[in-house]
Amino acid sequence: MTSNSDLQKLLTWLSPAFPVGAFAWSAGLESAIAAGKVHDRASAQGWIAGNLTHGGMRTDAILLAHAHRSGGSAPTLRDLADLYLALTPARERHDETLAMGGAFLAAAQAWPANYDALPRPCPYPIAVGSITAAHGIPLEAVLTAFLTATVQGQVSVAVRLVPIGQSDGLAIIAALEEAISAAASQWQDLGLDAIGAVAYATDIAQMAHETLHTRIFRS
Repeated sequence: MTSNSDLQKLLTWLSPAFPVGAFAWSAGLESAIAAGKVHDRASAQGWIAGNLTHGGMRTDAILLAHAHRSGGSAPTLRDLADLYLALTPARERHDETLAMGGAFLAAAQAWPANYDALPRPCPYPIAVGSITAAHGIPLEAVLTAFLTATVQGQVSVAVRLVPIGQSDGLAIIAALEEAISAAASQWQDLGLDAIGAVAYATDIAQMAHETLHTRIFRS
């Protein structure tokens, strides 16, 4: 069961107000919008849902779960970080996860944990998985909060750039609640051999972002 203390930490650590700089990154969504692939509520929801169920969010969740179950083992966390970076296809996405991971570890220092066990630099999902485990927060709750925050970040990009209204953005979040809940439940026990993504359009959009002439986001 998730305690009130666990809930408080998740609400704080995965809040847009927590200083990890998530607002500065779009994970390729900006270039997808610029190319016209995402242009309204339906296409925004389809893009985000695809990345959730078949793309980078799924990979993030599986590796976060393994970091959570690592027992704080420095060699294991280092191997997971290396694997995560090897699976990151775009340079800007690589920069994104390391910048957010470093910022998360710096900001989370107010809560005692064995930060020395984590590699430097450290991908964001590995950092979140390890630190939430150190505080005994149940994995399914962590995955639910992490995936919800990631979806909300993508919706925020779409609201600003497509643009779609706040009502459409909230409708997308509501529509994906069930998928997020199912993902958190089903992916928490998956092995590393279950990693695999087929959201190639997202990968290509991430790679194409650095070629945009005008950019608001860093990825």
